[in-house]
Amino acid sequence: MRTIDWVDGAVELIDQTALPGRLTVLRVSTVDDLVAAIQRLAVRGAPALGVAGALGVALAVAQPGDVPAAVRRLETARPTAVNLARGVRRAAARLPEGADAVLAEALAVRDEEIAASAAMARLGADLLAELCGARPRLLTHCNTGALAAVVGGTALGAVLELHRRDALGAVLASETRPLLQGARLTAWELGRAGVPYRVAVDGAGPFLMARGEVDGVVLGADRICANGDVINKIGTYAHALGARRAGIPFVVVAPESTVDPDTADGARVEIEDRGADEVLSYGRTPAGDGRPARVDGVDAVNPAFDVTPYELVTAIVTERRVIRLDRGERV
Repeated sequence: MRTIDWVDGAVELIDQTALPGRLTVLRVSTVDDLVAAIQRLAVRGAPALGVAGALGVALAVAQPGDVPAAVRRLETARPTAVNLARGVRRAAARLPEGADAVLAEALAVRDEEIAASAAMARLGADLLAELCGARPRLLTHCNTGALAAVVGGTALGAVLELHRRDALGAVLASETRPLLQGARLTAWELGRAGVPYRVAVDGAGPFLMARGEVDGVVLGADRICANGDVINKIGTYAHALGARRAGIPFVVVAPESTVDPDTADGARVEIEDRGADEVLSYGRTPAGDGRPARVDGVDAVNPAFDVTPYELVTAIVTERRVIRLDRGERV
């Protein structure tokens, strides 16, 4: 099934906050509800967010109200991932042509992401086999499977392609704080696919690499800057440092729509901070329950993303190309 789609005049999407406990499909018919779904991570992942943004513009023109204001709310719902704003702008550029043109553009964004996932799976699997050897043990971070795209996925799509080829050893899925996208979502997808895996606490990754238990790191990106800096879920930078120290490949698999030539480097990217409440509790779930752990006067820092300098990246794989940063190639 598709993570997000346009069905009978509304957006239907898998509520990722309900997983792995239950598989729930939300039907979203207003821009306000879609913005809320984006912000609470019911829909997440760079490719899926691009599709959500484009389909959101189609929702906006189908309703009475201030369309430009709705477009602005969609575009700024989450500031770090470039795909969301890019999807919104693509669909909004067709506004002068009418609602049918806007919907056609939004569906084109969806279809392009589906095709991109298939191409990335092939190119990514080929590169991982070349760099990591036969039946590699791979560490991945956050969630980059079909849930982050429409079908297939980015980095996890390449991992699953290796599995289909019977060329994968095993997967370590880092839990990924603060909402456990690895432990909840990646583990759910790997289990459904029959892939051998274990979940690792985020801080264990570099140590497991140093101990020789990982042959390569493969993960996605929410934005790739013009110089090759990678913006991805918090914890990515630590994995990159661990991979460099262990002498193993660090590979980013992400669609061309994630490449941002207008942003020179990672220092120029606004990094979303999701606030203290997500981390200052015990047993917290994405739905918001859990016992508060806050002590009076205690605050927290909760950046959703970090910046991995291009010097630590072995290669970037998109649906069109393989960029070997370790050989001096540039985005």
